[in-house]
Amino acid sequence: MDNKEIKFVIDQIEVPKEEVLNAIDRGINQSNQMDIKRYSHKKKIMISSIVAASIFGITLFSGFINPNMNRVLAEAPFIGGIYEEFGDKMGLNLAKQNLITELDQSITKNGVTVKLNDAYFDGDVVSITGHVNGNLDDGKNEKGEVSFDVNFENNKGDNDPWLNNKSTEIKKTVNGYDFQWKLAYPYKTIKEYFTLPISIHYINGIKGDWNFNIPITQHKNKTLTINHSESYQKERIQININEIKMAKASSTLEFETISNYKNDQIDIEKATDEKGNVIFYYSNNTRLSQSKEEDGYHLTLRKTIKKIDSDLQSITFYPFMSISDPPVQHLLNTPSFLLESERTDLGIRVNNITIEGNKLILDYQFQGLAGEMSNHRQDLLLNNLSYAFKLIDKDYVDKIDPDNPVPPKNHSISTNKVKLLDKKTYHFQSVFKLDGVNKIENFSLKDTVLQFDFSNFIGTSKLTPFTVDLPK
Repeated sequence: MDNKEIKFVIDQIEVPKEEVLNAIDRGINQSNQMDIKRYSHKKKIMISSIVAASIFGITLFSGFINPNMNRVLAEAPFIGGIYEEFGDKMGLNLAKQNLITELDQSITKNGVTVKLNDAYFDGDVVSITGHVNGNLDDGKNEKGEVSFDVNFENNKGDNDPWLNNKSTEIKKTVNGYDFQWKLAYPYKTIKEYFTLPISIHYINGIKGDWNFNIPITQHKNKTLTINHSESYQKERIQININEIKMAKASSTLEFETISNYKNDQIDIEKATDEKGNVIFYYSNNTRLSQSKEEDGYHLTLRKTIKKIDSDLQSITFYPFMSISDPPVQHLLNTPSFLLESERTDLGIRVNNITIEGNKLILDYQFQGLAGEMSNHRQDLLLNNLSYAFKLIDKDYVDKIDPDNPVPPKNHSISTNKVKLLDKKTYHFQSVFKLDGVNKIENFSLKDTVLQFDFSNFIGTSKLTPFTVDLPK
């Protein structure tokens, strides 16, 4: 039956127009209770049924009615509306499946009201939407800007694992701002049900302590256990595909990388199915664990990908790596020397070192760089070279934490001004200011180490793709 036929059938229904209008009038004028009492119980039931049927018909076939009613219905809240507003396809998908948890929690502090509207949990993605309004312009932000100082699960400051890969979307509304936080579940073992404490300390610099406890629910996932290992002998690394969890609107991939070097970046750029369709293109990872074992440094990662079809037979993964290269160094007690990369053919040939007043001038050539130097490459080299060198007091070199290599204050110089001398031979000059904010007390060449980090000059390498058959 098409819309015209439905409208014809509805038009044939006899509706006692006068009684319906009278009933609506009495609903509006509730103070006149005596008039309502004069209706018999039977007539009340009849009129209620007529009104209910009319409303149902209006709602179902609103395309045939007054444009003003269309406008009212269009403005009625829809739980998936905010996900459409923020372009969240996962949220829209879950809303259609009625898998969104409605919250309706509101707190007002110091003239600012925060209302949390709804949440979802799918795969390893937690989403929370809300609305904020009130005296936001009384804070420190520029007018029209909104910022939250927030922590989750009673953590404090930046040492909050929920803040890793957290994203915030904010949109202006008539009376405030809608917002959405998307969080990556930070732990290896995913709970299906838990309560997530949320502590908002400041909004736009306004202190308030808006504290919520949010129920988080995820329907049971299906797990595909894979346990596939792929070794790359030349690079001396290994990639283990452990499992894929299939949620309601997304999937998660858990994999492990093994390398002899702690800071190597090994990741998967994209994956395709057996028909060549892209399952995902590079996405952020959640770091689950890291350890040093006999065969190298192990790093377990998880990434969110699109929902895997149940009939999928295989997945081809396209990995890449960016190697880390330990910093190399040499005392400045000789005027010329060679700094060589440990893992590549790159090198720095120092031709001469001179001191002019309060400046140390380093003349050198970058060796091992292939191809001609384009203007873009020149700009990158000049920028990177200005931060790749460090002058360090030799007595403080061993005191630098390799995991947090902060140059020792008053005993190091970490920036220089770079000048290109010859484009064809990659000939450069770096000038270090010896009496600047960063300086070395009692500077002397024989007691100073020149340190260089090649890592920023080593390109990313694509590794050979590999295919994994999925368990049935």
